[in-house]
Amino acid sequence: MLTRQNKEALIDDLTKNLKESTTSIICDYKGLSVSEISELRKVLREKNANMKVAKKTFTQIAFDNAKIDIDVRKIDGQVAVIYGGDDEVCSSKAAFDFSKENKAFKIKAGSLEGKAITTEEIASLAKLPSKEQLLGQVVGTIKAPITGFVGALSGNLRNLVYTLNAVKESKENA
Repeated sequence: MLTRQNKEALIDDLTKNLKESTTSIICDYKGLSVSEISELRKVLREKNANMKVAKKTFTQIAFDNAKIDIDVRKIDGQVAVIYGGDDEVCSSKAAFDFSKENKAFKIKAGSLEGKAITTEEIASLAKLPSKEQLLGQVVGTIKAPITGFVGALSGNLRNLVYTLNAVKESKENA
């Protein structure tokens, strides 16, 4: 049995984590075994994300304190909150991939930067490339014209050297 101080600490901890996290996902974990939940938590830890299981009342208070407009009490099943992560996409991607593998795990709702998002929006977010991949694409896009310009200049210089060499050889033979 949780004491009042323990309950307040749980709510404060969940509120703090929700405020610090750009993405949070509410999911129904009913029907999962302990080993499956442990597997999910392991995947989330690798991405610097966490999953917290709490009563709906405590979860609702934490969402209200974090000023995220989601009515947790209307969500069916047992709820857990996934929050944190290296970027906005990683926790969504981990939860979405896990839900495809385990039919008992259902994503119910979520938030992105304090705004409520639907299950479909979470699925769309999960399909985006990671932050590192996007940064790599941006760098590649910026680098492409410069690489092409250097290639064109080196080709022109190479052709000039070949032409001068041909002129030298023709004068030596004449």
